[in-house]
Amino acid sequence: MAVDLEERVDSLETILGQFIAQTGAAMLRMERSTEKLKEEMRLFKDEMSDFKDEMRTFKDEMSVFKDEMTIFKEEMRAFKDEMKDFKNEMQEFKNEMLEFKNEMRDFKDEMLSYKEENRRENIKMNQRMGQLANKLGVVTESLVYPSIRRIIREWFDLEAETIMVGVERQLKDGSFKEFDVLAIAEEYAFWVSTKTTLRNQYVNEFVKEIPDFRKFFPEYQDKKLIGILAALVINKAQLRYAERKGFLVIGIGEEIMEVKNSKGFKPKIW
Repeated sequence: MAVDLEERVDSLETILGQFIAQTGAAMLRMERSTEKLKEEMRLFKDEMSDFKDEMRTFKDEMSVFKDEMTIFKEEMRAFKDEMKDFKNEMQEFKNEMLEFKNEMRDFKDEMLSYKEENRRENIKMNQRMGQLANKLGVVTESLVYPSIRRIIREWFDLEAETIMVGVERQLKDGSFKEFDVLAIAEEYAFWVSTKTTLRNQYVNEFVKEIPDFRKFFPEYQDKKLIGILAALVINKAQLRYAERKGFLVIGIGEEIMEVKNSKGFKPKIW
């Protein structure tokens, strides 16, 4: 019986030892788990602290953003008001420009009317001057001579070097001829024959007289001759006839006398 009791005691001690060992191991594992849990909890707390700091920073940034948005909205509102004022000013400006354009149009119309009236008055005045000059017999001196230099400049881009009025020439054989107006400009010579009314007969006579220029002015043999017919009264039919013969035709206009030929006309060089 003593032996049996001893075996039980030994068995009990073995079991107790195992229990103690297992309990120690469990306690050790528990301590390790607890330490690990504590470490995780500490890390979690740190992360939560960082998160709180980030959230605080985010809230601060959001507060700044809200303030900036408020300022931006106010600026946008002010900008919209300025744009509305600008649009109103632009509309007023457009209205003023429209009124100005209308005024300018009226002014242009008035100026055109004035210019046209002034042009007609100039022509009438020059016609009266021509009639008076014709009565006095000084058409060449009063009308042709003051105009020929300008006409040569405008039509031929030349400056007249010499202008002679009422030139009389007589040859050794007794031949005599009077030239109303002669103008010399570089390689050109301009002979103006003056009549009261342009007639086909005068055009034909001028064609026959053209060769006389070289006979009476041998010093101008090398010049290119252009014939000009000047008249106070010019009909379209006679003007067209003179053009076909190659003559430049001048008559009463806005500037005393002006060229009456059609645009682009090129006179004949004799």
